[in-house]
Amino acid sequence: MTIKLLIVDDSALVRKLLTEILGKAYGIEVVGTAADPYAARERIKQLNPDVITLDVEMPRMDGITFLENLMRLRPMPVVMVSSLTQQGAEVTLRALELGAIDFVAKPKIDVAGSLQNYAEELIAKVKMAASARVNARAVTRALQTQVDPRRTADAVLPATSGRRVLKTTDRIIAIGASTGGTEAIREVLEALPPDAPAIVISQHIPAAFSRPFAERMNRCSPMAVCEAQDGQYILPGHVYIAPGDKHLLVERDGARYRCRLSDGPHVNRHRPSVDVMFRSVAQNVGLNATGVLLTGMGDDGARGLKEMLEAGASTIAQDEASSVVWGMPGAAVKLGSAQHVLPLHCIAQEVLQLAGEGSALRTASA
Repeated sequence: MTIKLLIVDDSALVRKLLTEILGKAYGIEVVGTAADPYAARERIKQLNPDVITLDVEMPRMDGITFLENLMRLRPMPVVMVSSLTQQGAEVTLRALELGAIDFVAKPKIDVAGSLQNYAEELIAKVKMAASARVNARAVTRALQTQVDPRRTADAVLPATSGRRVLKTTDRIIAIGASTGGTEAIREVLEALPPDAPAIVISQHIPAAFSRPFAERMNRCSPMAVCEAQDGQYILPGHVYIAPGDKHLLVERDGARYRCRLSDGPHVNRHRPSVDVMFRSVAQNVGLNATGVLLTGMGDDGARGLKEMLEAGASTIAQDEASSVVWGMPGAAVKLGSAQHVLPLHCIAQEVLQLAGEGSALRTASA
């Protein structure tokens, strides 16, 4: 089935570039373009597209206002085209909150060699968005793209043989997510109490977006949320979000834990990588951890979650019906990494229950 795409952008150059990239992609037909939301509204009525790409900043009506109206009157898959700036981050996160499926950066026309990678990302995200049931915030299994070579977590943190059982009562919850994850993480954090166990999060996100995302989560969560810093102690009641373009690892320091940031290679094409974080938690936290893999395209985190399970940790994957994209959690289920497969609204309660059961179990065996 061919995906009918409408491109909405006030820049004629960007419209031309996106049309050239996406018009050559197998399975995608660019049925039209629009220079502003008013023209886009008419084009949507005429062309009935499957997906639209939407510029954030446009004349006559900004992209957010248009998106809000669109999601209220005619919900459909939208991929935002955003500038990677502080202001662009705030607007894009708001767009994801309103129901946009994903976002891509503005194309860097003047950067040699960057267009090929950009084209691959753009095409993959448009194809992924086409499978979304936007009104239900759920999708069928997303189209997976394979780009080689692809590194595993070994590139950052070597695997260790055997299970390490650590003598500590401190619990850590490790959460990984990608497409749809910003809102899934928000729903989980909002449902947790201020004294919940410490949480570390790796969300696939650009460097310019991670701090605004952490600040946004801090405003809506009863816990204290921050962008992780290298060497920072991990404390109960606190949430540590991996900076964009840095791997977040959990390091043991006596009876305590610290955040460790790494500039190591991209793993599964991502930095931060969920597999890297999960492996560090498996090695350094073991049975005192709970791993949670939320919505996302690809399979990053599935193997790391299996390593956590083998180290004695409790593991959870989001179910297909509540996922924006059931790529990462679906891969974990297929691999046998997830003890529990749950709808998003049940995950926070299950995490607390598992943390309580784990504490009781360790007390009984002491």
